[in-house]
Amino acid sequence: MVIGQPQNRSAHVSSVCRSAYCFLRQLRPVIRSMSIKAAKTVVHAFISSRLDYCNSLVHGINDTLLRRLQAVQNAAARVVSGTHRCDHVSPVLWQLQWLPVRQQVDFKLAMLVYKALNNLAPQYLSDDCQLVAATSRRQLRSSGNFKCTLTSTSTCLGDLAFAAARPPLWNDLQAQVRQPDLSLDTFRQKLKTYLFVRGTSA
Repeated sequence: MVIGQPQNRSAHVSSVCRSAYCFLRQLRPVIRSMSIKAAKTVVHAFISSRLDYCNSLVHGINDTLLRRLQAVQNAAARVVSGTHRCDHVSPVLWQLQWLPVRQQVDFKLAMLVYKALNNLAPQYLSDDCQLVAATSRRQLRSSGNFKCTLTSTSTCLGDLAFAAARPPLWNDLQAQVRQPDLSLDTFRQKLKTYLFVRGTSA
């Protein structure tokens, strides 16, 4: 499973940004008369859903394209909260409980890894996710930390494959987030908190 070919990323980002800004211009006058809760619902339906759809395509995206997507999310957050462009956006994202774009991509991939390791994902994804303890014949220090085995590739395109992209992401999570006995809901909550703190402190 290839996460996203570089030549398609710019076109994908341009399409997402173009449609999102179009909807934002139309929604701005309407949202002003809504409650925060209603505004969040509307923005999620028309803006956030576009940022989230197939967002694994932008895993490892360059900073220039990432900033374009983040600018869309920032604009949407300011429309919902009524804050100005000169105001710092991180507190707004925290208040709305919106993960920044990069962390949202990491969230989706980490959720896929969790599901693959717990037999909640399609078999072709589960086959790409193996813990060190399951593949090593000798006891390694990392085998007790519930880390995934690394997959080496020789091409840039290969680096975008799920099998190659997910181990570093999973292995970099805090050990308490990677615990195998966590329920799906508990893992989701711990993962979102961890990524949100990391994203807003970056």
